[in-house]
Amino acid sequence: MAGAEEPAGRQSELEPVVSLVDVLEEDEELENEACAVLGGSDSEKCSYSQGSVKRQALYACSTCTPEGEEPAGICLACSYECHGSHKLFELYTKRNFCCDCGNSKFKNLECKLFPDKAKINCGNKYNDNFFGLYCICKRPYPDPEDEIPDEMIQCVVCEDWFHGRHLGAVPPESGDFQEMVCQACMKRCSFLWAYAAHLAVTKVTAEDDGLVLNVDAVGDQEVIQPENGAHHDGALKEDVPEHGKAAEKEVKAEQMNEPCTSSSSEADLQTAFKNQHLNTESQSGCKLQELKAKQFIKKDTATYWPLNWRSKLCTCKDCMKMYGDLDVLFLTDECDTVLAYENKGKVDQAADRRDPLMDTLNSMNRVQQVELICEYNDLKTELKDYLKRFADEGTVVKREDIQQFFEEFQSKKRRRVDGLQYYCS
Repeated sequence: MAGAEEPAGRQSELEPVVSLVDVLEEDEELENEACAVLGGSDSEKCSYSQGSVKRQALYACSTCTPEGEEPAGICLACSYECHGSHKLFELYTKRNFCCDCGNSKFKNLECKLFPDKAKINCGNKYNDNFFGLYCICKRPYPDPEDEIPDEMIQCVVCEDWFHGRHLGAVPPESGDFQEMVCQACMKRCSFLWAYAAHLAVTKVTAEDDGLVLNVDAVGDQEVIQPENGAHHDGALKEDVPEHGKAAEKEVKAEQMNEPCTSSSSEADLQTAFKNQHLNTESQSGCKLQELKAKQFIKKDTATYWPLNWRSKLCTCKDCMKMYGDLDVLFLTDECDTVLAYENKGKVDQAADRRDPLMDTLNSMNRVQQVELICEYNDLKTELKDYLKRFADEGTVVKREDIQQFFEEFQSKKRRRVDGLQYYCS
């Protein structure tokens, strides 16, 4: 008999032992992630009444606006109420977006929550994400044809998602950086290369060993020498005549592929310094000019940035104008970050959230705790299988679906209890 029990004993040794506390902690982590993404968005009211929301969870409806139609985005509440049975693409969060649900892009649907919408939201920006395609490879996620395990990283500028292997530079460990700027956005916002040499997680500097072997033939990287308009100490040269400034700025902008940030005079720079409360160590009043006075490198890669890197960007008058021209003023707003949005969601949810299961567990004896574990595992397994059907079909789980699940679960439980036989010795 002992030999017959041995295989079962061996099997139990191989099976991982998971306590109820472990299960609860795992569920709490998943709940925190959900709160981070959805907690900052309203699940009951259409966000259209708020206008262009600084950041919110968004979805695209493939049923209403399939590929070939105009792209459109819907808020969290509309994804539940107006598109519950439709195939949706989860877009995570987007900035400065106004809900499109029921406007002219939806030919046969009226928004149930806020029907009185403008025909089109001119301030919205769209990309391939709204058709379920991501990265430079324009593939869906998850991709059934892609067998290479790879995480997706969102660019903080264009807000597209990219495979780590398609960014031109190996991403650092996920905990080592806070935000990423993709290759295309680094080309468009090339002023960031001056900052990357000092702020990026993987610093891009001309002094790095092996980074530049031959300045005349460095392939896909470009060594940028100090600008003619600045000394190495950061001070600007004397002003050029007024009639020559426009031409000089145009040439510089063409060479550097970015707006010129040089100021017209030292007096103007001092005024900008006082108004913007800039770093007093800068003689020019422009942090960017100080950085451009040093050699740095431009490469055809993405860059990775640490926490609070945005606060180091110059906010002088010329730089603010440049950000406006490039449509990246949001880079100077710390509240624009996904981290700020997630923290807001967690704070909003934490005030109302309690852990009734842990409270119940602490009030039970050992036998009751074991029984609760068994009930919990049954519930978790059946709920997981039930929700998987919705995930496979790409449909949203509605309140009625959850109610139906628990009714069926309780019915099965009653049948099990009724079927038990009791014996007396």
